[in-house]
Amino acid sequence: MNTAYPVFSILISTKDRKEDLLFTLKKNDYILNRNDVECIVFDDGSIDGTFQAVKSQFPKVKLFRNETSKGYLFCRNRMLAITKANYAISLDDDAHFVTDNCLEIIEKKFIENPNCGLIAFRIFWGRTLPDFIETSEKAEQVRGFVGCGHVWKIETWNLIPNYPEWFVFYGEEEFASYQLYKIDKAIIYEPSILLHHRVDVVSRKKHKDYQLRLRRSLRSGWYLYFLFYPWSMIPHKIIYSLWIQLKNKTFNGDFEATVAIFQAIFDVLINFPKLVKNSNRLSENELKKFQEIPIAKIFWKPNK
Repeated sequence: MNTAYPVFSILISTKDRKEDLLFTLKKNDYILNRNDVECIVFDDGSIDGTFQAVKSQFPKVKLFRNETSKGYLFCRNRMLAITKANYAISLDDDAHFVTDNCLEIIEKKFIENPNCGLIAFRIFWGRTLPDFIETSEKAEQVRGFVGCGHVWKIETWNLIPNYPEWFVFYGEEEFASYQLYKIDKAIIYEPSILLHHRVDVVSRKKHKDYQLRLRRSLRSGWYLYFLFYPWSMIPHKIIYSLWIQLKNKTFNGDFEATVAIFQAIFDVLINFPKLVKNSNRLSENELKKFQEIPIAKIFWKPNK
């Protein structure tokens, strides 16, 4: 297919995960070699030779690099600004497509659903893909998506604010989901496209960044309340959320989690001016209708 610009752009942000990234690129090599596809990799200050390895092994990949890390969301915003493709596919560096004809499905789905701004994929999280990967799930509208596997209609992405880089990590997909709802654009979950996210979720609590991840996860939820909820509902939501965290973690002796909780509170206080400035509140009726949409399909598990 001869086009002035690619139809599809695969966007991958990475930092110091050379082997994971190279594996992903090799698994998706049959897609990357298509004439209607570009792949953009943004190296966020890696020191493990990622940039050089990709440049030598995958010369068709469009490489960008921050000499010092500027953050995951900076990279995602930059790549979405760079691409001229119709559809921008976001992948984590440790995630690859299992479905062979995924691009044809993506384009067909967007054409059939002109109000769709984003398609979310079915994602299996785990080191090893199960033998049985079929599903009886049907495509449906959902109210959220997962960062490691989705595709934007660039025309729609350009209608909403960029991912908030001060979130750093966690919550940016929910931020975008609210913004899409405010402009009446739908998120469609498409289970016929399967993505393998090669990560052991259960073991994450044992990782050294458990406290940092929890801190960012908690504060992002609180950020979203202040950005999108009616003022009258925020105090109850914050107090209830805080009580649940204290009850389930602090009162059970989880010291790391307790520190993370209070760090998250401090983050909200520091960023409160940004929360007010960037708010795009839903009315109570809008929020009620939004919450009636099925939740994001984050984890898929086989029926057999």
